[in-house]
Amino acid sequence: VQLVESGGGSGQAGESLTLSCSVSGHTYAYYCMAWFRQTPGKEREGVAAISTTSSAVDTVYYGDSVKGRFSISHDNFRNTVTLQMNNLRPDDTASYYCAAAGPSRACYSGSLTKEGTETFGYWGQGTQVTVS
Repeated sequence: VQLVESGGGSGQAGESLTLSCSVSGHTYAYYCMAWFRQTPGKEREGVAAISTTSSAVDTVYYGDSVKGRFSISHDNFRNTVTLQMNNLRPDDTASYYCAAAGPSRACYSGSLTKEGTETFGYWGQGTQVTVS
């Protein structure tokens, strides 16, 4: 599985940015897809996670710091996972990474924890988001 992030950049506090993760390879199976972020000197933080099943209702999880502001979605036809970031704050500044756990692994409530991070075997190269 190959993951390529795009959409990072700079923005002002209160503005919105959209990150996209393009997924290729073994996309016939479902995965737990997630976004993590990291700043120098800090531990990686789980941002949002979603299972890429064909269910009509997506099960999603969010980190506490982004609840109500960020939204994750997936498009199985285009093999993309999108992170919509609204009402950005300066502390959202970080490198954002797309990650996949699977195949045939659904997200669970602990997916975004430090322990849950260990289940993600595929990572993108990261994209920088800077909020001022």
